[in-house]
Amino acid sequence: MRIAATADLHYTPERFATVEERFSKVNDEADLLVVAGDLTNFGKVDEIEPLAAILARLRIPVVAVLGNHDFECGQEMELSKVLIAAGVKMLDGNGFEYNRVGFAGTKGFVGGFGRGALTAFGEPQIKSFVKAAIDEALKLETALSQLRAPKRVVVLHYAPIQGTVVGELPEIYSYLGTSRLIEVVDRHGADLVLHGHAHHGTADGKSTAGIPVHNVALSLLQETDPGSAYRIFDL
Repeated sequence: MRIAATADLHYTPERFATVEERFSKVNDEADLLVVAGDLTNFGKVDEIEPLAAILARLRIPVVAVLGNHDFECGQEMELSKVLIAAGVKMLDGNGFEYNRVGFAGTKGFVGGFGRGALTAFGEPQIKSFVKAAIDEALKLETALSQLRAPKRVVVLHYAPIQGTVVGELPEIYSYLGTSRLIEVVDRHGADLVLHGHAHHGTADGKSTAGIPVHNVALSLLQETDPGSAYRIFDL
């Protein structure tokens, strides 16, 4: 299967116009499109509607998760409904299988990586913060446990490893993802992990178990190819 993957579209008509010509070729270049969050700037329904119309016209399946920007206005449920109505397969602790490839996804959360990960100790506010990261990891575990396909792709918005956020300011690494997510992936197994969020991170990395992890944030893709709208992965 050829998978086209992108993230952090932050849709506006003006922004999308810069990649529209390339985006129109995805039907011929891929068997499925993954959008790894931040489809909008402010999480408003009127932002998602024109993008949903574009996605609805594609002839290939579209799989997506929401990102942090898509939660900004508290309309995330409405955004998901618009996308589902357009035929997009939304992942939020659930799985989707297509042509013997399973897709498991959730938004993910922040909290840091490895020994630097925040732990649930101290004030109630800290414990609530860490619980949000743990809850997202549990949702991913649920999604992966549902899959029966021989190949697996994990779709996240936040980064699951530190390696693909390198390039951002080190001071903000802990706000770009959490290794609680990759612990689940390594435990259950996957062939490919796709995420966004770290606009100036690193494109390629691996988990401790050697699972490929790729940052497909649009701005990062365009650093190497200014006309890029997505990256192709063969699975």
